[in-house]
Amino acid sequence: MTNTLSIAIAQIAPIVGDIEGNVAAIREARAKAGEAGADLVVFCELVIAGYPPEDLVQKPAFQRACRQAVETLAKDTEDNGPAMIVGAPWKEGGALYNGAFLLSDGAIAAIRFKVRLPNYGVFDEPRRFTPGPAYPEPIEWNGVKLGLMVCEDMWLPGAGEALATAGAEIFIVPHGSPFRETAIDERAAAARDRVRETSLPLVFVNQLAGQDEVLFEGASFVMSADGDVLHRAPQFQEGVYLTNWQREGAGWSCLEGPMSAWCDGEEMTYRAVTMAVRDYVNKNRFKGVVIGLSGGVDSALTAAIAVDALGADRVRCVMMPSRYTSQESLEDAQACADALGVSYRSINIEPGVNAFDEMMGPVFDGLEKDTTEENIQSRLRGVILMALSNKFGDMVLTTGNKSEMSVGYATLYGDMNGGYNPLKDIYKMDVFALCRWRNLHHAPDLKGPVGEVIPQRIITKPPSAELREDQTDQDSLPPYEVLDAILERLVEKEMAVREIVEDGYDETTVRRIEHLLYIAEYKRRQAPPGPKVTAVNFGRDRRYPITNGWRDK
Repeated sequence: MTNTLSIAIAQIAPIVGDIEGNVAAIREARAKAGEAGADLVVFCELVIAGYPPEDLVQKPAFQRACRQAVETLAKDTEDNGPAMIVGAPWKEGGALYNGAFLLSDGAIAAIRFKVRLPNYGVFDEPRRFTPGPAYPEPIEWNGVKLGLMVCEDMWLPGAGEALATAGAEIFIVPHGSPFRETAIDERAAAARDRVRETSLPLVFVNQLAGQDEVLFEGASFVMSADGDVLHRAPQFQEGVYLTNWQREGAGWSCLEGPMSAWCDGEEMTYRAVTMAVRDYVNKNRFKGVVIGLSGGVDSALTAAIAVDALGADRVRCVMMPSRYTSQESLEDAQACADALGVSYRSINIEPGVNAFDEMMGPVFDGLEKDTTEENIQSRLRGVILMALSNKFGDMVLTTGNKSEMSVGYATLYGDMNGGYNPLKDIYKMDVFALCRWRNLHHAPDLKGPVGEVIPQRIITKPPSAELREDQTDQDSLPPYEVLDAILERLVEKEMAVREIVEDGYDETTVRRIEHLLYIAEYKRRQAPPGPKVTAVNFGRDRRYPITNGWRDK
């Protein structure tokens, strides 16, 4: 029976489907853990496949490749280096499981399967996996009984208590817990429930990656048997973090480990979205990004995020003025581009607008101008951006925020053109808050310059699409502080109109916003992906029918 133990938390960023690359990253992390003196190194959920693998995991060839990777890594442990806990999909007896494996002494020493398969929010694991036996036994290794719970098994009563009853001494919990603004506190609360019911310490190991719309910020931790978070691995940063344990009487205590400070609020959201853009662009092998820089707040924030994610040399910004573009917007876009240090040029869309007027004149003759002509301007800009993307190999970043996407204030095949939308799940009022935060703060993982990068006038002037004379967003929408509050109640909280009115909002306004929310579903289905940061994002969390006759009475 050993009385000391060194467990390394391997907080790495696997890429879904890149089994060879993930195995290489696992080996590199294990080598670092071995140099640090680790006995055991723990990786996140499904680290070999990457998480979430979605329907890729149902492909037999992919399943076989994952199994072979586990077997190959098991042989690596013949070298007397640290043992490993890794995760992978595992086909056995005709069923596919979400598995976790203890690899030690050149073999697969133990296998445990995830019991609880989440089927809410971004998760739909029952579509792909079979639940494991309820409940697994502890793993006995080097004289220590490890209670291995995979992700969701920690969040609900049952598995932890059963492991403790069977003699587990330390909980090991590989996770793929997605980022959201409240995730840090929710994870700690769930872990604390298991710990306090069992009086066992816990090691929580989370993934670090942007994977399409789902983000994982790391923030792995160790919790004492008293329910206190003793040690924290950083957010948004890869690494191998050693924790040293000692047996004290009948239990184990963690004496040493990482002591990173965790951020929250605007800093946490900004860095999460920056990570999302960096990983989406890099993992999909784009040279860089191109952004329509309008002089407005949304495109300015998108440009700042892109520079912080990729560096100024990989960001191309384009101003596309029309007859309605104000001198202020021209000046503000130039000032923002200069502050960020990006490539910048102006392409006037008036020749294209005039050509369309001539082309469509016979068809539109005698009809009043309306949003049709406004949309032509937006779509011309979309064509220009896509032409630049095709010619130079940069991906277009779109700039619409959650408030606009909610009520359909975006133009299909125009400002919705692009490959990724950093602001898709960020309400307008939060856009302003993130701009103010970025002008005053910086962080080690941000590649852009320190200081003010978004001119103050961009933040303070009334938002406008500038598609007609003297246009502002508030011509047809309530003030954004009101709009966002109503949308949060409709989208995140699923409140009835009556309940929102009881909160003090005008009934006519609420019903109009609800109507706009429903009829914009067809646009959102055609929108590019974007990172999930709120409790309920469009797409993975909120899946409403396009054809929808429901209205709250």
